[in-house]
This record gives sequence, C-alpha cells and structure tokens, in this order.
Amino acid sequence: MYPTTYRRPTTLAEAKRLFAESENASFLSGGHTLLPAMKLRLASPSDLIDLGGIPELRGIRLEGHVLVIGAATIHADVAASHLVRQHIPALAGLAGSIGDRQVRHRGTIGGSVSNNDPAADYPSAVLGLDATVVTDRRRVAADDFFVGLYETARAPDEIVIRIEFPIPDIAAYAKFVSPASRFSIAGVFIAKSGNSVRVAVTGAGSSGVFRADGLEAALAGDFRPQALARCKLDPAFMLGDQNGTPEYRANLVLVMARRAMENLGAITVYK
Repeated sequence: MYPTTYRRPTTLAEAKRLFAESENASFLSGGHTLLPAMKLRLASPSDLIDLGGIPELRGIRLEGHVLVIGAATIHADVAASHLVRQHIPALAGLAGSIGDRQVRHRGTIGGSVSNNDPAADYPSAVLGLDATVVTDRRRVAADDFFVGLYETARAPDEIVIRIEFPIPDIAAYAKFVSPASRFSIAGVFIAKSGNSVRVAVTGAGSSGVFRADGLEAALAGDFRPQALARCKLDPAFMLGDQNGTPEYRANLVLVMARRAMENLGAITVYK
C-alpha cells in the first residue's frame, strides 16, 4: 500500500486549506468508489480529506417549496427523514433502496452525486427533480452538472455543500438491479410539476445519467402509463456489458418507465 495521509477537518475553510497545501489530495465523503479505486491502485491521493466531520454539510430541512439536503447526509438518514417522506416520498424510497444496510449507513448523497457513477441512483433524482447542486463557490443546475461517465462540472478543489430539491406534484422511481452488485441496470425517475414532466434515466446510458426527451414529451401530453406505449429509445446511446446489450437496456428503460408511472409516489425495485 502506498503512503496516504488521512485528514479530518471540522470546517470548510480547513478542508479547503488542506487541499491547497497537499500535493495530490482527494476529498472523501462516503468513500464507496474512491476507496475501492485506491485498493486497485486506480487512484493514489497523497492526502484523503474526509468531509464527514463538517457539521454544515449534514442535515435535512425545508425552505419554502424546496427540500435542502446537506452533501454529507448519509443515505439512511434521507430514507428515514419525515420531511423527505412527506414531501418527496420517491426520493426517500430511492435512498432506502441503495446498496445494502452497510452502504446506506456510510454512503452520502454528495459523494454519490459528485462521483456520478453511471449506475448510481441519486443522479437520476437530482436530474429528474431539476435540483440545484450548491458548492462552496457557485450554484449549478442539474442539467449542467452531470457531464459524462464519472464526470461532473465540479472542479477537483470544489466542495459540494448541499443539494436543493424543488418539491414536485408527484414523482416515482423504478429500477431493475443486478442481484450480485445491486447496482441499477436501468433506473427511471419521473417527476411532474405543473405542466412540466422530467424523466431521468440511470444505469443504462453510455454517457451516464440522461433525460429521456421522447418520454417527457409523451407524458407531458398524456400523463398516463399508456402514453409510453409507442415510445422507443435508440440503443446506440445505451450501455452494453455483462448485464445486458444496448438493445436490452433500451427496452428495459421503457419497462421501468411504465412501472414508475404505474406506481406514482413510490419506488419499485426489480431483480
């Protein structure tokens, strides 16, 4: 194992200072991607700066018609929050479906969103709910935050502080997971606010999480499962791996979208 210095700051200012003083630092949140990458020697930071000890990065609160979740808030707390359950129950259900109990009590929403794993659940909720990612230096709309596989608009020295979720009229999430890894092979988050419908897909896109424009247009005109009957997705933009071909995933996304519409206000998980 190569030498790595573990740091645990208690303020944002200290975290930023430690990063600036380090030769090759990485911020650590839940660590479910970074630590395995280090074990495989795909990442070798000189310093690990753990953001979990900064109080202002944790917590859930309601500000008007917006649900605000601190970046260091763990999945289990989002799943159990009465505020999340009351205002965006699909988001609480999504958080409660991530990985297993150990993952949910260590992984954080900020870490998941910042890492942008192509099979992660939270990016679909952030994109589907038209959320805003707030960092230590700016506000970034969900449509501008996710750039590609494991890539976001966040700079290496930029810290995600919180995520602001506008409360929709109704939302739902459905996913088909690998029974071995529990990662999504295809997950669809649907949210309706007024006349606007957003459909975000995770686990299936070759460039990571994306909005399904055709599905959005169909549901904006007729917000019923039947409206998706004639929709199609181009397999050319889908992932192909041991879990399924691009054609399989293109069809699976449509199936999950229909399942989400059939269970509005909830989450359904298929294995």
